[in-house]
Amino acid sequence: MSDELRLRRCCFTGHRPGKLEVEEGEIKSLLEKAVDDAISQGYVTFITGMAMGTDIWAAEIILKRKKKNKKIHLVCALPHPGFESRRDFSEKTKFNRILRKADIVKEINDHYFPGCYQVRNQWMVDRSNLVIAVFNGERGGTKNTIDYASSKGICVVNVLDNN
Repeated sequence: MSDELRLRRCCFTGHRPGKLEVEEGEIKSLLEKAVDDAISQGYVTFITGMAMGTDIWAAEIILKRKKKNKKIHLVCALPHPGFESRRDFSEKTKFNRILRKADIVKEINDHYFPGCYQVRNQWMVDRSNLVIAVFNGERGGTKNTIDYASSKGICVVNVLDNN
């Protein structure tokens, strides 16, 4: 992968809705601002892990921006086949609609195993130069991803820091 391409890529990490104390509408607004800032800085490819909450909201925002700017690309990085299988009908419908509109859908692992989500998260960070996070300070996958990005010298913007 060329360094020049990586410099124009951004990925997302964040909590699922149940872990957040901020209203969904406010988080979406903060994500929109962070995405618009990234686009204004030259980022054109956005990678989402497609988990419920932050990842799905970010994907929907990218798809909206993509309608107005054909240079914008969405990459959906799935941790394993069947990742969406435990979601309700509405969430599966949203998930599949996003996949159909994505530029690239990549299954990072060929099966589920403990740790496959972190492998997916590291794959996204390794291909990015910016991480947009929705992080409330709790331990877990989001913190692990932020720590990994920081260890690699990747810039992390937590949209909740200024909230």
